[in-house]
Amino acid sequence: MNPQEQLKIIKAGTVEIIQEEELLNKLERSWKEGKPLIGKLGFDPSAPDLHLGHTVVLHKIKEFQDLGHDVVIILGDFTGRIGDPTGRSETRKQLTQEEVMANAKTYQDQIFKILNKERTRLVFNSEWLKDLTFADVIELASKYTVARMLEREDFARRFRENHAISIHEFFYPLMQGYDSVAIKADVEFGATEQKFNLLMGRHLQKEYGQESQVALTMPILTGINGVHKMSKSLNNYIGINEPPEEIYGKTMSLADELMVDYFKLAVRLEEEEIDKIEEGLKKGELHPRDVKMRLARELVTMYYNKEEAEKAEAEFQKVFQQRNLPSQMPEVKVNNEPIWIVKLLTDSGLASTNSEARRLVKQGAVKIDGEKITDPNQEIKVSNGAVLQAGKRRFARCCR
Repeated sequence: MNPQEQLKIIKAGTVEIIQEEELLNKLERSWKEGKPLIGKLGFDPSAPDLHLGHTVVLHKIKEFQDLGHDVVIILGDFTGRIGDPTGRSETRKQLTQEEVMANAKTYQDQIFKILNKERTRLVFNSEWLKDLTFADVIELASKYTVARMLEREDFARRFRENHAISIHEFFYPLMQGYDSVAIKADVEFGATEQKFNLLMGRHLQKEYGQESQVALTMPILTGINGVHKMSKSLNNYIGINEPPEEIYGKTMSLADELMVDYFKLAVRLEEEEIDKIEEGLKKGELHPRDVKMRLARELVTMYYNKEEAEKAEAEFQKVFQQRNLPSQMPEVKVNNEPIWIVKLLTDSGLASTNSEARRLVKQGAVKIDGEKITDPNQEIKVSNGAVLQAGKRRFARCCR
């Protein structure tokens, strides 16, 4: 496509392009010289697995890739140990190298559910950051001032409120910006909350004698609780590696007012089709339940296939609309002795920790054979074949 057509595709759905004129100039040069641009997207593997919030930017950089440009995915094994201070009110707990690399492995497996593996360069930023000498680090730090760093909203707030800011946190945006220098990025993609870090890349490239990258930001996807951004730590996420039934069920739990945003940001439909869905909902011509079921099918199909989407829908209808039990459930071993309800939940895998199990019980989300359990200290004798339920979608069968 010619540069103007490429720009139209790249620009669609973005929040901001800094600067659009620069991007057009880069596209025109690429067109004339027959040389692809380098698009950069960084991920810090601070938690395992990718969720739909991550995919908003991934889908955009896939469009850039489909236009014939090169994509570099940077896994921040160095920056991930610090953790991005964006939006934080306190210093993050530093991760070990082992924790970061274990998380990075899951990212490598999942990124290629969206991107073309053959046309994607995937690198760790330790490749260049580990070789910097202390003199190099001092030079890097000299490229930016403390005053400018404190213009960053989260740092400024913490400073005003007398919350500690560790020196190493100032190095996070410097290190991420240096990544752009290392790979000579032409365009960096990120969510709106990453704007400061993306602009740091522009600044450092200029300081190191390179042409500044264009910074492109995308909207942030609201999590399934309808309040905060999608986040694993807030447990309001839909993971792209979760089982099809879980993706489908979580999607069906979305508030109606979030559906159009999810169609715009999380699935790949033509703009005209999404406009029809939005208009149909406004006029009452489309039932929100039917639209949500379509959204759930689209998502499962994207990350699995059409057959799995149909199976997940049938299972959802069976369990939640017809009030039947799932066809398949994990089993948990029990005996004739009473067992602490918290232990039963963790043994079954329906809760990952004792604290989560206690919370589920206190919320009234735990049932055995349909009978609600409300005391987290309760010990119960479980019969062979009893069905344990935690929340709306998680079941396990007790067996001896």
